[in-house]
Amino acid sequence: MSDTQLTVTLSGGGIDDARAVVRALEGVFGAPDDLPADERATVRTATFRASAAPEAAPAPSVDAGRLSAPVTVTVQGSPQAVAAASETLTRAFSTREEGAASGDQEQERQLLLVP
Repeated sequence: MSDTQLTVTLSGGGIDDARAVVRALEGVFGAPDDLPADERATVRTATFRASAAPEAAPAPSVDAGRLSAPVTVTVQGSPQAVAAASETLTRAFSTREEGAASGDQEQERQLLLVP
């Protein structure tokens, strides 16, 4: 498979919460292009690139740390990438699905992560 991109948009919580979410996804997608860094931002993004179809993290839950506040996460990419990201985040945090949209070759899913 050609390069797969996953775009993650985070709102709510602080910079440490955003970094905890990114750390949870690194086990599946590798390091993002950039870590969320602006402490004053209200919306943060991270982009992951994988050279093969991602698979969800192994069965044990990911220890990404605790969140200090609810975080809304939108993941967008190929169906495989979105499914792997959603499953990984569900294992790492308490989650609630807030919505989903599908296109021809991309999907988008919104999750609410709660402390």
